[in-house]
Amino acid sequence: MRILIGGLMGALALASAAAAAPDYNDRRDYAFADFGFLGTRADPKILGAGGNLVWDLNAYDFLKGPAPASVNPSLWRQSQLLARHGLFEVTKGVWQVRGFDISNATFIAGKTGWIVIDPLTSSEVAKAALDLANEKLGARPVAALIYTHSHGDHFGGARGMVTQADVDAGKVKVIAPSGFLEHAVSENVIAGPAMTRRATYQFGTFLPKGVTGQVSAGIGLAVSPGTMTLIPPTVEITRTGEELVVDGVRMQFQMTPGTEAPSEMNIYLPDLKVLDLAENANPTMHNVLTPRGALVRDAKEWAAYLSESIRLYGDKSDILMTSHGWPRFGQAVIGDYLAKHRDAYKYLHDQTVRLMNEGLTGPEIANRIKLPEALDREWYNRGYYGSMSFNSRAIYQRYMGWYDANPVNLAPLEPADEAARYVAMMGGPATVLAAAQAAFDKGDDRWAGALANRLVFADAANQPARDLLARTYERQAAGAESSLWRNIYLAGAQELRVGVRPAAGPGAAALDLVRNTSTTMLLDLLAVRLDPDKVKDGAVSVDLVFPDRKERFRVSVRNSVLTYEADPKTGKADGVFTMPRAQFLAVALAGQPTSGVASEGDAGALARMLGWLTAPTPNFAIVTP
Repeated sequence: MRILIGGLMGALALASAAAAAPDYNDRRDYAFADFGFLGTRADPKILGAGGNLVWDLNAYDFLKGPAPASVNPSLWRQSQLLARHGLFEVTKGVWQVRGFDISNATFIAGKTGWIVIDPLTSSEVAKAALDLANEKLGARPVAALIYTHSHGDHFGGARGMVTQADVDAGKVKVIAPSGFLEHAVSENVIAGPAMTRRATYQFGTFLPKGVTGQVSAGIGLAVSPGTMTLIPPTVEITRTGEELVVDGVRMQFQMTPGTEAPSEMNIYLPDLKVLDLAENANPTMHNVLTPRGALVRDAKEWAAYLSESIRLYGDKSDILMTSHGWPRFGQAVIGDYLAKHRDAYKYLHDQTVRLMNEGLTGPEIANRIKLPEALDREWYNRGYYGSMSFNSRAIYQRYMGWYDANPVNLAPLEPADEAARYVAMMGGPATVLAAAQAAFDKGDDRWAGALANRLVFADAANQPARDLLARTYERQAAGAESSLWRNIYLAGAQELRVGVRPAAGPGAAALDLVRNTSTTMLLDLLAVRLDPDKVKDGAVSVDLVFPDRKERFRVSVRNSVLTYEADPKTGKADGVFTMPRAQFLAVALAGQPTSGVASEGDAGALARMLGWLTAPTPNFAIVTP
């Protein structure tokens, strides 16, 4: 018991636990989360077209009991709140389906049909949400889809609710903030394989759901693994203060680019006094830098836009709802929430920069920064999804980059090489393992993990070291208040014990994203797959002609660099290849032969260029060399 408590204490401290914890007797969030419940699906299993299980509403029933020793009690509470699933009336004319995905789908009754805000991640759960709304409230067609921002869990279910034909015919409006389509398809194009692999750790994709496994994602339960789709917007919102009447419902918009997403907006319903803050306000601190990888977000601007929300809507809103979590009711409650949530991001930014300017490095700041008690005791400022520790390092990175100015870090050794040298210097594997075990026995999991990690990177076949490192991760997971830290620790332990779990390829789920990806982005994708060991001193240029898109690009490889030019006016390529762009995608990305492509000049030029590309490694190791 002493060892378990020691591990929990260390993990809680690292996760920025408050000096005075929030009040567990405060049941207001439970009342908000339960308010307006109208029922849920009779069949808890949501299946795909092939009979595959996409979502099981009963999967988190284990959360109904008291917190076990294997889960931080604060995270258990958060997960219990997120596990409430079904249709909820927010106010007259506004409902949400929650618990069917990591995000919420909001239904507003228009004159002729539903206005749906954020149609979840996959078409299967989106259809189930729409079916539930129609069952409980009376069947209506969808008159409009609104995407609050450019992340997949807020647009991916579009085709589960509407058809492209109805959008094309003008029967359904699709409304999104300016720049939505570009950012929706671009964020994961270049570094997609690495981000996808890291996301399996962040969300605990391969972990069992249960008291020793995945209990939630902190901001929702999990990401539904169904079919992600995308229907491009037909209406773009470009400025704060813009107003539309959507199927008879007045809506005002606040643009918030560069906050939680590069393209994002808030929505105010003036006739209902309802404010929808998208993902700019949440039941948890959010990520300034998501662990899966992304561009660092701007915490200062995030706080500034929340200040603008307070100024524009704070004294006009009786109800606040968001894309994750549960609504809040009453102007006083909303005002207090927005001010303190804003202050948390502003404090995070300002104090990180202050400490940075005093010479502290990212890890030093992460170990010291903590919210003031007045902010830290609020449940919605806890680090279930983002955390002060992780976010402070992200802010340091935004301003300073990865380098901490210490010359020793200009050219660091590779982890495996450095680990082998440290282990040898410390007296060999047996000595280091004994020291790691002693630290573990004292409950000093961070140091035990650091030592065992060196052993594993020095020799991946060292099974005692792997087992000990896995145990340190599992115990740190038990104490982690952050759902993502818990998932990451447990995923690391799983990989150490059973090896890398292969992830399925994107398959048909990404077709809409690829279809809407610009050709320049696709050529950028090819550029980062060029392998100089294959190219050597090779050189080639091809003209790609896509008649269906009225596009022509000259793509060249010289000096092991792939470059391209749209509509070349001078010079001549080695070969000219004419085809529909869809055929080029099949040739370039799916390995279809080039023999069926119409060509002029050097018929082998395209195949030669494509032969120099290397497919990414989707299932690379993370906790082993």
